[in-house]
Amino acid sequence: MNAVWIVLPILTLLMFELGLTLEIKDFKLFRQRPYPIIAGLIGQIILLPVLAFALGYLFHLEPLFFIGLVLIACSPGGSSSNIFSMIAKGDVALSVSLTAFSSIITLFTIPVIMEFATQVAGDNSGMIIHLPVGSLIVQNLLLMLLPIVTGILTKRFCPKAAERIHKVLSKVAFPALILLASVFFIQHHETIAAQIGRLGLCITMMILLAMGGGYIISWLMKLNRKEQRTLIIEIGMQNAAQSIAIASSPFIFNNDVIAIPAIIYALMMNIILLVYVGIVKRR
Repeated sequence: MNAVWIVLPILTLLMFELGLTLEIKDFKLFRQRPYPIIAGLIGQIILLPVLAFALGYLFHLEPLFFIGLVLIACSPGGSSSNIFSMIAKGDVALSVSLTAFSSIITLFTIPVIMEFATQVAGDNSGMIIHLPVGSLIVQNLLLMLLPIVTGILTKRFCPKAAERIHKVLSKVAFPALILLASVFFIQHHETIAAQIGRLGLCITMMILLAMGGGYIISWLMKLNRKEQRTLIIEIGMQNAAQSIAIASSPFIFNNDVIAIPAIIYALMMNIILLVYVGIVKRR
């Protein structure tokens, strides 16, 4: 069974569910509180890709794993980060707004950064790694932007129906992501088992450094504690489903090996953030 036919519907479902949590006012928070938004976007759009490139070199990752690591760093945070922010008593409004902005902005930054990443990986390995930028943009528009906008419009014009749908999808979203990770894990368990040591350590370091970077950025911008917690979560939590969809899509990379870092990332990200939320709640 080709796992991509599970990946793409799940990604579309997750993006529609994300749209159901957003409102037009979420994009207006920038006018009221620009500094937390700017801080979060700096962490997601600039810091994370830099960390991925640096760690990929430091750990001497194979070209396909290197591309997969950078792909994770380019992906925006999903709606799960909003839930983690709420549990950690962070600034949920800020979390939602950052998710909204990053989901739109990364539609255009992912092709640029990934084009550079494939060139670097190809030059260092001698492999020819082709990225169809046009197909990547089209897939992002169809599987991400369109479902998000549809969700926003549904909430705007059919609020009662949107609320009922959201109650169902919010319960389905996480199990769907687990199903997605399980399918890939079963299909590639030998490769994952062989690479979990070095690749797992590399990904764990990226998550921890990203969270640490979120703390430093929020401290430098003198944000309050709730904003600080939110940035730590938003910068540390990326959309693994999107990374898997881009890696395995027959229209883009069509390579499940590139998705393996995202599978490991999904596991480590949830463990680390659950530990972080537990520490914050105790405090």
